[in-house]
Amino acid sequence: MTGTARINDFVVRFANVNGSGSASANQLFARAILRMGVPATPRNIFPSNIQGLPTWYEVRVSEAGHLGARGGTDLMVAMNPQTWDQDVGAIVPGGYLFYDSTRPARRLRDDITVLGMPLTELCNAQYEDPRQRQIFKNIMYVGALSALLSIEAGVVEQLIAEQFRAKEKLIAANVHALRLGRTQALERFACPIGLRVQRAAAVGDRIFIDGNSAAALGAVYGGATVAAWYPITPSTSLAEAFARYCKRYRTEPETGRARYAIVQAEDELASIGMVIGAGWNGARAFTATSGPGISLMQEFLGLAYFAEIPAVIFDVQRAGPSTGMPTRTQQCDVTACAYASHGDTRHVLLFPEDPRECFEFGALAFDLADRLQTPVFVLLDLDIGMNERLCAPFAWDDARRMDRGKVMTAAALEAGREFGRYLDVDHDGIPYRTLPGTHPVRGAYFTRGTSRDEYARYTEDGAAYQRNMERLLRKFATAKQHVPRPLRRDAAEGAQFGAIYYGSTAPAMDEAASLLAARGTAIDLLRVRAFPFHDDVAAFIAEHDRVFVVEQNRDGQLRTLLINECEIDPAKLIRVVHYDGTPITARFIADAIGTSAEAAKIVPLRKAAP
Repeated sequence: MTGTARINDFVVRFANVNGSGSASANQLFARAILRMGVPATPRNIFPSNIQGLPTWYEVRVSEAGHLGARGGTDLMVAMNPQTWDQDVGAIVPGGYLFYDSTRPARRLRDDITVLGMPLTELCNAQYEDPRQRQIFKNIMYVGALSALLSIEAGVVEQLIAEQFRAKEKLIAANVHALRLGRTQALERFACPIGLRVQRAAAVGDRIFIDGNSAAALGAVYGGATVAAWYPITPSTSLAEAFARYCKRYRTEPETGRARYAIVQAEDELASIGMVIGAGWNGARAFTATSGPGISLMQEFLGLAYFAEIPAVIFDVQRAGPSTGMPTRTQQCDVTACAYASHGDTRHVLLFPEDPRECFEFGALAFDLADRLQTPVFVLLDLDIGMNERLCAPFAWDDARRMDRGKVMTAAALEAGREFGRYLDVDHDGIPYRTLPGTHPVRGAYFTRGTSRDEYARYTEDGAAYQRNMERLLRKFATAKQHVPRPLRRDAAEGAQFGAIYYGSTAPAMDEAASLLAARGTAIDLLRVRAFPFHDDVAAFIAEHDRVFVVEQNRDGQLRTLLINECEIDPAKLIRVVHYDGTPITARFIADAIGTSAEAAKIVPLRKAAP
């Protein structure tokens, strides 16, 4: 090895064929780095078919703790001839290419180091079964990488033992393939190369979990007992995780009786209808879906908004419109969810940044839905939902109790307290409700999806309709005080520019701010965590000459909400958008903001005429 080694700071990318069994081997590689105490962030980029198309698995190694996508590849593990040119082209100058040299390489580059190992030839000599040849070839390249990157072999072998503890016969076979690949690399190459994993203590007590699983656990802690859903990528694993957690935590140990109901409906329309029915009946209920499901649910969502029925919708966003790219990530359902259904509607949205917030917001959503008597959307995306990520351990206060909001009790009704289903006695827009069965005589009411007066009596009187619509606006304003406030992080000195961002953009944005600071551009950050926007958002915009709104969709949907809801001059909000279906990177953000910031310094903001 020559030159200065890059220790615990590089990107490895695996190029495979979907259905080749590479996923478990690639995960083994990422977990081995974590086990050595070095933060690693894997991202699985996979096609929407069962097998045969290209798939990539990227692992960012960063002892500094950068968890967002960086951009560029330092070591490409090229196992798919279909994408050879693309994969080789993605390697940064001075990087490395590792490939199966059983077949001759084509179109190489002079500015990278090429490491060829005849994996297929070696496997054919070791194994007769075609499936074994493929599976163990994957393990073999993990063994080779352990030597090339100085990953401790014992760590990988321990992980194999843990993975196959229920099938001991597989442990020896996998360890054999691992050692074979490692030995071959040590014999063929000068190991380690210029990229190296070195033991560290940078992982700490953080846990490694995907956002969908975290959100599902949050739903359990939040009191959800009903889930109705229809399978759709990338939200299916959220509902499946909820089922696993309920089997463990919502099943009576003595009798085996399930204290929950999970229904796989015939379609998304049926699923949201079931959720709304359960919410009206007093249960905490949710559905998990993605953009196409949101499109189908529009009329029912309008019913829940207008009739004021609690419901929680986990929307794990993917690239649209239509079928779009089902296995790619975007933040493109923001306006669709904010104004879902026809007529004048405004819905509460939550934007978690990582699995911990998926857990926290997953629980909080049910309190908000009950408190506000309205649908609440938790907007994840594929990047945060389906990829495992390091995050702080989940925390829960056992003294916390569910906030059921304004529920009129039987005692209050017996005492003669006035009850009108849509009567705003506290002037916060939120009426009292009763739950079915609260009282045999008093408190019975119709929940209407048609125009009504304060006592739920049908009317088409324009004044009554307008009073109701104005009250719903007051309730939406009240929601500002209940949803999570935005989080602000200012530069060391007063900054001319600010940046607003949300959701899975957070780790890349945090790193981009550091890159910009190193280039001489200071920028204040505000991470929006909910809609409606807290007053802090408008105040942040007012403090800066220009504010960059960074998001992962074509049309700048959050920017549109800011302009509409906060009445911001559009010229003050600069779009920074990324929407090719891959996670946004720190380099992309820094380059886009850096270029726009220079232009903004030259062109002054338009001023209103006196």
